[in-house]
Amino acid sequence: MAHIPAERCLSIVELLVDAAGELPLGEISERLRLPKSGIHRLLSVLIDRGWVEQDRKSGDYRLTHRLTILGQRLYRATGIPDICQPLLERLARETHEFVRLAVIDAHSLVWVADAQGARGGLLYQPLLTSNTVPLYATASGKSWLARLDLVTVRDILALNGSFNDAKNYGPSVIRTFEDFVPELARTAERGYGIAVSEAEPGVTAVAAAVLSGGTASPVGTISVAGPGVRMNEARVTDVAPLVMQAARELSEVWPLR
Repeated sequence: MAHIPAERCLSIVELLVDAAGELPLGEISERLRLPKSGIHRLLSVLIDRGWVEQDRKSGDYRLTHRLTILGQRLYRATGIPDICQPLLERLARETHEFVRLAVIDAHSLVWVADAQGARGGLLYQPLLTSNTVPLYATASGKSWLARLDLVTVRDILALNGSFNDAKNYGPSVIRTFEDFVPELARTAERGYGIAVSEAEPGVTAVAAAVLSGGTASPVGTISVAGPGVRMNEARVTDVAPLVMQAARELSEVWPLR
């Protein structure tokens, strides 16, 4: 069962990423529900491999910069900085709003790049601190899931905690799978997703799926978001074609690597 320690090492790394700081051995053990002795052995392995370091004074554990460095190397290798960033910045200029690119990572969507188009007045900056996209609460999540069958959608939502954390989002967030299904149908019919005060109160977003040029399967999403007082229904109607056009352009050059 050699794969079990590997899985547990990854669980420690993910926990330290979420903590974004230092954690004592006892808290790591408690959160992962594993004995301290086993966690200590795994931390020793991660320290030897350069992934984790221990503070000499407090004894707490934190990630080194190795993960960040590898992530930056992978990000550059994807071609996103060279190919996608100029397109994001163009869309931001056209819409005068905040633009983001997310890519599919296993059963999740992860934001990887953005561009700010607003230059004055109300300036939207996302409150969500995690890079992982809340699928049912965002236009990006809807635009991806609308291209999948409902069995797959249910499985993906279950892997992401389903609707358990709906209370953490905006007042209009969808709270059940039964209510989410017709929203996915509307998204598929329009060709783009909409979220109004769902991920964040007072914020409206529009998103379209990016497809792999070779297989026409979804690989990510591109979105435009801004204050709801500015991104009203008429504005959404104007912005949506620009978002879909940007998604088509990215689809033509995907896969990037």
